[in-house]
Amino acid sequence: MHKSAAWPLALFFGGLVVYASLYPFADWRDQGIAPWVFLSAPLPRYWTGFDLAINVVGYAPLGGLLALSSLRTGLVRHAIVVPLLAASVLALLMEMLQSYLPARIPSREDWLLNTLGAALGAFVTVLLAKLGALDRWSRIRSRWFVPQSHGGLVLLALWPLALLFPPAVPFGLGQVMERLEEAIGAQLVDTPFLEWLPMRETDLQPLVPGAEMVCVLLGLLIPCLLGFCVIRAVTRRALFVLMVVGVGVAATALSAALSWGPGHAWAWLGLPAQVGMAMALFLSLALTFVPWRASAALLLLSLGVYLSLLNQAPESAYFTQTLHAWEQGRFIRFHGLAQWLGWLWPYAALVYVLSLIWQRDARN
Repeated sequence: MHKSAAWPLALFFGGLVVYASLYPFADWRDQGIAPWVFLSAPLPRYWTGFDLAINVVGYAPLGGLLALSSLRTGLVRHAIVVPLLAASVLALLMEMLQSYLPARIPSREDWLLNTLGAALGAFVTVLLAKLGALDRWSRIRSRWFVPQSHGGLVLLALWPLALLFPPAVPFGLGQVMERLEEAIGAQLVDTPFLEWLPMRETDLQPLVPGAEMVCVLLGLLIPCLLGFCVIRAVTRRALFVLMVVGVGVAATALSAALSWGPGHAWAWLGLPAQVGMAMALFLSLALTFVPWRASAALLLLSLGVYLSLLNQAPESAYFTQTLHAWEQGRFIRFHGLAQWLGWLWPYAALVYVLSLIWQRDARN
């Protein structure tokens, strides 16, 4: 038996699959057909390679994570069958529920491809385990990370995925207050509680280049500090910093390419972003020597400044257009996975670091 980061990752990914499958959660109605009628429907007339690939690839991580969870907790015999059945039942349930959403179309082929994707993910995971990949990872993890670091590893693994949803500022995760205020205000219309909401005398103003540079700096510094809370040696911390910067730049470029086209993959790399990235690299390398408790304190301070700056700025017009393209176009299948990660990742990191300090103080 082994406490693994695979279980929370599998549960989290399953929840995001549900969100992406049922989005936009609007206009639920009984359309007068049985929810399982799609199982006997004729073959679709039109089919694209994108549809085929995304249905397979979308469920492969879920199958792989469920298989890894089974292996890490000692359920080796069921490492393929249980993930396959669980993912297939989830996919079938999602297709049946889509029959109550006029904006979504249930499909037998989608269900079968989802099941195939989960099976491939589970099979590849078990194959890698038989080849010794899990044992090697366990040895690497014991050398690199402190015990009970699975929560931090989950957050670090999710950070690049959170960057795929197009942010208003490069590496700008957690900008939720403007949308949250609008949503709460819409729910409180015609109630006395509407007056409780804060009223602004002026509209939110766009970030000046200096503030944008600080957001970029902190957006890269925060995952580095999070890594310092669970990574042991200074040399490994320095290597980790280089990995964070490289992965962050690649994920941001991919997000821009998906949103505006491959020709605009580096459109976000203006002077504020360049200066912020350089300063983040310098500060992160300089802080590799600090103990984990100081890293946690700096992380909490950085999160406070970072979220305060981001949420005092409005979403740009270009950002709103990009969101519309993601929400209405073919990126709708990524919508739940990337959007919620982009919104919630900094707050999850805040909760994790506070719990880490609490747990280690309790053991001491």
